[in-house]
Parts: sequence; C-alpha cells; structure tokens
Amino acid sequence: MSTDKKLVDLAIKLFSIDAVKFGEFTTKSGIKTPVYFDLRVIVSYPDVMESISNLLLELTMKDLKYDHVCGVPYTALPIATILSVLTKKSMLMRRKETKAYGTKKSIEGHYKAGQSCLIVEDVVTSGSSVLETVRDLRKEGLIVTDAVIILDREQGGSKNLEVDDVKIKSLFTMSSLIDILLKNGKITEDTVTKVKLYLKETQAPVIEKPLDRMSLTYEKRAELAKNGVAKQLFSIMATKKTNLCLSVDMTSATKILDLLEKIGEHVCLVKTHADIIEDYTSDFISRIKQLADRFNFLILEDRKYADIGNTVSLQYSKGLYKVGDWADCVTAHSLPGEGILKALNSQNGVNRGVFLLAEMSSEGNLITPDYREATVAMASKYPELITGFVCQNKDTFKDPGLIQLTPGVQLESSKDDLGQVYNTPEKVILEKGGDVIVVGRGIVAAKSPETQAVIYKDTLWKCYLKRVSGKME
Repeated sequence: MSTDKKLVDLAIKLFSIDAVKFGEFTTKSGIKTPVYFDLRVIVSYPDVMESISNLLLELTMKDLKYDHVCGVPYTALPIATILSVLTKKSMLMRRKETKAYGTKKSIEGHYKAGQSCLIVEDVVTSGSSVLETVRDLRKEGLIVTDAVIILDREQGGSKNLEVDDVKIKSLFTMSSLIDILLKNGKITEDTVTKVKLYLKETQAPVIEKPLDRMSLTYEKRAELAKNGVAKQLFSIMATKKTNLCLSVDMTSATKILDLLEKIGEHVCLVKTHADIIEDYTSDFISRIKQLADRFNFLILEDRKYADIGNTVSLQYSKGLYKVGDWADCVTAHSLPGEGILKALNSQNGVNRGVFLLAEMSSEGNLITPDYREATVAMASKYPELITGFVCQNKDTFKDPGLIQLTPGVQLESSKDDLGQVYNTPEKVILEKGGDVIVVGRGIVAAKSPETQAVIYKDTLWKCYLKRVSGKME
C-alpha cells in the first residue's frame, strides 16, 4: 500500500473514532472553533496507534538523528513508547510537575548531557506544550532540535517552535486533513470553508523566545531591571568589573571598617549582619556609608526577615539598628507570605530592594521545589521592590532584570563542620548562573584579605566574561 493511501486510511479512521470532530466547539480559552481534536481516544484502538507510529517512522523520522525519544505528556506518551520499541532508542519521560521528594527529577530515564532527544507530540497549536518539554530537556543538557507530530493545526505553532530552534514534521496539516475528508465524503464544502476561515482569522499568540540571562551582559540587564537597586548594582558591577560580594560576618565594627578600607575598591556589594556586631553604634553606620560612597559599593543587611508584616515593618524601620535608614537592600524569607513584602514595600523614602531566599547552600535545608517556585511567583507581584533571589541554580528564575545572589563559594569545593557546602567560582557562575557571588571566610580569614579579595575578584570576573561570551567549554 502506498504512503498516500495509508494517510488517507488513517485520516478516515481518526474521523470514524471521533478523534476529529466538526461542528461548534468552545476551546479551553473560550474561543469558538468549528473543529475539535481529541486524540486521547486512540489508546483504545491499537491498530490506529500502530498505523500512526509506522507512518511517523516512515515519513518524519527517517533522516533524523537522535539518542532518545520523549513524548509530550500525556497523549503522546503511548506513541512515543511504540516508537522507542520500533527504533530501539531509549525513551525519556517528562513530568509535568517535578516531585518534591525522592530524586526530585523532572526528566525520568537514563541519559547524558550532550545527547540528543526527539520530541513526539499529537497536536500542535501554539507549540507551548512542546516548548515546555523542550526547555525541561535542555535544562538537563540534552540537545533538542526536532519534533514529530500527528497534526499541525497551522495556527502558528511551527513558527513559534522555529524561533526556539525546533523544527517540526507532521503527518497532517489541518488543510491536508480536511481535504482528505472532503474528497472521501466525510465532510461538506461548507465545513471546509468554515475551517479555512477559522484558520485564517484565529492564529495562536506568538511565543517570544525568552531572553537568556546567562548570555546577557550586566549593562544590558541594568536596562531590563525594574528595581532601582538592581539597576544600580548591575551598573556598579559593569563599571568596577567586579561581581564580588564580601560577607563581613565579623563581631567588631572597627575590624569591619578596617577591612573595607583595604578591599572596598574590589567589591560591588557588602553583606552585613548588624546584630552580631558587639560594638555597634550609629557612628559605624555613618562610616560604612562613607566607605560605600567612596568605593562605590552597595550595602546588603542579611537580616533574613521571616515574621508577620507588622513585625517586619518595625524590625526594618525601628529599634536599635533602623536598617531601613542605611541598607540599600535586605534579605527576606517568603515563608510568612505576601505580608512580608507588603510591609517592606510600604516604607517611604529612598529606593530600596529585597533579595528573597529561594534556595540555601546549607546541607539538609528544608526548601522544596514547590516552595522555590511559590517564592518566585510571589516576587513577580512586586517588580519594583525585588532586587533578586538568594539561590543556587540558574533555572530558579528567568527574568534577566533580577539578580542571582549566590553564597557558599570558595576557590576549591569543600564543606565545613556545620554543613555549609562551598562550590567553586567556575561551577557557581558558569553552571549555576550566579550573578553576584558572596564570599566570606575565604577572604576575611585569609592571611592577606586584600590579596585574596583581588584573586576572588579576578577569578569571578573571568568566569562572568566567559559566560557572556558563550564560550562555556
């Protein structure tokens, strides 16, 4: 039997089992449509699944090279399984929701970074479902450039996928399918006219390719930042050529000021813990602000606010420390909910910023993927307040106008006696996506803090330049 005859038979069979319906339907988004596809029913028809799989293999996959196949969940999974068996290629499975327990994987199966994966999908309209799968696979280091599908609705999905460097091959387009059904007396000319008019008037929204913050310079990201402190910090980094944040976790105000006199020129941000300073006075604040102005760095008070909104408002603006008077930005937990951001956002006066804790570098911390995602979602409601996130991974957030503040960095990987895990500059910037890198004991406890600060500054900056150049190897 010829290939064309097989396609005709499959189209008629899809129509007969109500996988393709014509009439008046309402989509999930509320749009009226004269045609509806429900390919989930094919699991009840082994002959149809066999026919689809064989035709995909013959017509769309013949010249493609790939190491794995992955079906877009969930309708395409049975077809992907059959194709895996037919081609003797391993199958990967993408979870729609990442587990918060066990391995916490979003992609199941055995694979290696650098291998290629072919996407299998049933119907493409806007291409968004395919793109979600593509991006999760690419996060794991897999190469994804091709997708094979049963039906292209011709509503913009193929163009959206091309923007993200994914080419699709389909068994049918909407036009070819209705032409087959018309020629075989299954639908009328009137139905064809309605469908073609619908295709012409109803295109899926264009999916913009998201900006990759890993490849953007600090200057460009300063233009994209909505928070004033983030804009300022990006600009300072670009001007001073440093992405080093010094953590002065010291109990002596005098020693902190002496240290900053020596290495203030090498840092973009200074992270303080005012409540551990034993000789804290208002004079200390005056002098550290003078140093910040002279050396052009910002001050982050690592307070990690985590109380109800009213209490946080008082902690920020009142009491002994009056943090809101002098800190350019602070850290906070999202655990109490939006009240904490409302409290910090209600403070009047000069521009301030907040780094929300989305992840921690300590071993055994209790932050889950769901908590992290909820934190990022909460932050999106306060774009003018949020400077960025304290986190460990490049995929925690996408917005290039926000800053990834990453602690737990030393020149060599290690772990201290209290469970603090340290990564190298290369790993943190090139792999993990760190923008501003927090270093404490690696400099403070060194025999020559100034010398060590220069080493960290140069090493971190070289990693950043390598990252934005695109030469990651």
